[in-house]
Amino acid sequence: EKAFNQKSNFIYHMRKHTGEKSYSCSAQNIDVKRHRCSFCEKAFNRKSHLTSHMRTHTGDRPYNCSVCEKAFNRKSHLTIHMRTHTGDRPYSCSVCERAFIKKSSLTYHMRKHTGDRPYSCSVCEKAFIQKNSLKYHMRKHTGDRPYSCSVCEKAFFQKCGLTYHMRKHTGDRPYNCSVCEKAFIQKSHLTGHMKRHTGDRP
Repeated sequence: EKAFNQKSNFIYHMRKHTGEKSYSCSAQNIDVKRHRCSFCEKAFNRKSHLTSHMRTHTGDRPYNCSVCEKAFNRKSHLTIHMRTHTGDRPYSCSVCERAFIKKSSLTYHMRKHTGDRPYSCSVCEKAFIQKNSLKYHMRKHTGDRPYSCSVCEKAFFQKCGLTYHMRKHTGDRPYNCSVCEKAFIQKSHLTGHMKRHTGDRP
């Protein structure tokens, strides 16, 4: 049972249940978003949502983690991040034993059980669980590689690809084996390496 210290917050919360729009045009029956970003074209129903959005432009991150050095532009993002420290995983799969930090992660996971792949490629027959996966896939068709290395000429479909590549230049290997002295650029490489120690081979 949620409680609210302001009536306006209670009214806004109830609209999530009823589906009622905050501001509607009586002439055209369309949703009116009154708070517009001065940097881009996005508009929002609530001023607080615009305030949070503006931080993506200004770089302001007022919500700091008390455990590590990370900071966030939204309080909800900090709440989710704190679960990585506490181990809290409130979203559990009803089919298997996996649990997740974010509700969206559970949604994507459930699609693996149901086989639902709502994001389809318009060029080939591939379909994806997440919208971002489709976006990255489309770059293979278009040849778009927006993430370029500042040291050499390589470019990548995804930002993580550039991140891993840059570690080859810097020598950074943040994933260390707890058994031997080896260190790795990617977590998946460490996971594969650990199977040699445990004998767990698929």
